[in-house]
Amino acid sequence: MLNTISLHSIRAFEAAGRLGSFRAAAAELNLSPSAISHAIVNLERALGASLFERSTRLVRLTVNGETLMKHCSAAFEELRTGIDLVSAHHSRVLRLHSAPSFAALILSPRLPDFLATNPDIEVRIAASTDYTRFVDDEFDADLVYGKPSVDNLMVISLGEETVTPLCAPALAQSIHQPPDLYKATLIRSDTKQVRWQHWFEANGMSSPQLHGMSFDRSFMAIAAASDGLGIALESTRLARRDLAEGRLVAPLHGVARDIRYVGHHLCFPKSGSKRRLVRRFANWLLVEIGEDPLPEA
Repeated sequence: MLNTISLHSIRAFEAAGRLGSFRAAAAELNLSPSAISHAIVNLERALGASLFERSTRLVRLTVNGETLMKHCSAAFEELRTGIDLVSAHHSRVLRLHSAPSFAALILSPRLPDFLATNPDIEVRIAASTDYTRFVDDEFDADLVYGKPSVDNLMVISLGEETVTPLCAPALAQSIHQPPDLYKATLIRSDTKQVRWQHWFEANGMSSPQLHGMSFDRSFMAIAAASDGLGIALESTRLARRDLAEGRLVAPLHGVARDIRYVGHHLCFPKSGSKRRLVRRFANWLLVEIGEDPLPEA
């Protein structure tokens, strides 16, 4: 039966039912009130059911009209969503998910440059420690800490990071050799892949009992170290701004052994309408952090 009903009459019915007026529906659809009335009469004849109770100024849905309106509203909302997903405007929206510290310390400070050089792109960012599963089309790419083991994803390394003790300049005056750390307050980052025990082992030392402050986000540990509360074992990439502006120094760099590892990855579906847009963003980010851009696809 659906093949015998015109989309024109369904649009007229949905607008009139939503607005409660043939005249308002006509104004919304750029039609005359008589054209709306005629379309709805044809729909009622095709269905064999009355859809509206008419009065002089307003119209009200019948029980059958309410039933059809419920399904029409859902169908038009789905249609609007589908159009948005494939429209030219929507294709310029880049929806990113990111690990919180990467978003705060690496992505956000650089984002104005990306937006300035790509004025046609709108960027939306959400941050959490969860990995995006890409099953609900909520995000186009994920900047993750660690390496996700998920099939059907492109996973791009964001390069090696250097992990070394970092502290405020005043505190660094008492840190000259690795054993000096035994007398210092060491800030723990409990969710990091590289922790104090790994650094002490890499430098042939026994790891001390750690007490005091611990954080589950690097940006908080870096902020605490900048405020002079202790020594953080953190990535110099994440702490780049604090190092560049002199709030942090690396007192044992060149004296002790630093740890290098790949901490972050960019991942996105191997197929999808946003693949080119994500690669455009990926190449910009890789160049920004001093890595080689992706090879031509």
